[in-house]
Order: sequence, then structure tokens, then C-alpha cells
Amino acid sequence: MQSLPDAEVLLTQLIDQLRPSLGPTTGLIGIHTGGVWLAERLHAALGIAVPLGSIDVSFYRDDYGSRSLQAGIKKSAIPFAVEGAHVVIVDDVLYTGRTIRAAINELFDYGRPGRIELAVLADRGGRELPIAADYCAHSLSLAPSQTLVLERADDGRLGLRITEK
Repeated sequence: MQSLPDAEVLLTQLIDQLRPSLGPTTGLIGIHTGGVWLAERLHAALGIAVPLGSIDVSFYRDDYGSRSLQAGIKKSAIPFAVEGAHVVIVDDVLYTGRTIRAAINELFDYGRPGRIELAVLADRGGRELPIAADYCAHSLSLAPSQTLVLERADDGRLGLRITEK
């Protein structure tokens, strides 16, 4: 089995990548669930003044009808003005690009951002849409039968695990 890097180390690398690009009005929006965990940690570590946002893209996905909603639907909340803003969407793992496309579609329901960037902890390859991360701490290739999962322990520490579909 493939060896995975420590997710906490990757988070530190992502913080270092983001820091030079942030301005006083940059807003972070985490995608439920792993993206929100990361966005919370990034928001605190970077001292971002704009309130943290979160979105659940379940109803915006093009495969909504065929996906299980086992984890339940979370409420989206973007507590800052999106119109003209610099927004960084945060997700845990970039795979096909469909989640990010859905996030952008939902984001435009709140207004037209001036700029949208994407920060991910890991890019596992396998894109189906022309979407790329602006900030990425780790890239790896996985078989289509494998999934890269971000987990959060009770103490808040993050970890990565590969599972078989």
C-alpha cells in the first residue's frame, strides 16, 4: 500500500503557500466536510479577519440523483459579501473536479466574486473537468477503485487514509 504523508505537515505547507496571496478582504469557504475542517484550521492559522464560510454542494452536483446523502445535508453559510471579493474555496481532496464545479455554481448564487482560487490538501489525479488547484500541498496518483479520505481525530488532528471502493 502507498505511504501517505502526515496531514498535519501538509496543512502547514498549505498555510505557507496561501499566506503571501491573502489580502485583508480575502474570504475562505470550506466545502463540507473535510474542506470545512481545513478551512477552520487555515482561517485560524492565517489570522483572516473575514468570517469563515462553508458550503454543502450536495444539491448543486450534476450527479445529485445517483449519490448517497448518508452524511446528511449541512447548511451553507457565507457570512461575507461575495460580490467582487477574493474567495478561496477550500477542499480536502481534488479528484474529478465535479465538487469544485458545484461549489462555484453555488457560490455564484451569493454574488459574483472578483476572483476565485482553490486550495486543497491533496490532488489525487483523475480529473474529469478542467479544474486545477491554485494551492496544493500534495499530489499523488490513485487507482479509480481507491479513495483518499481525510479524517479528523477527537483531538482535532487530521490524517489521510486510502480506502477501496
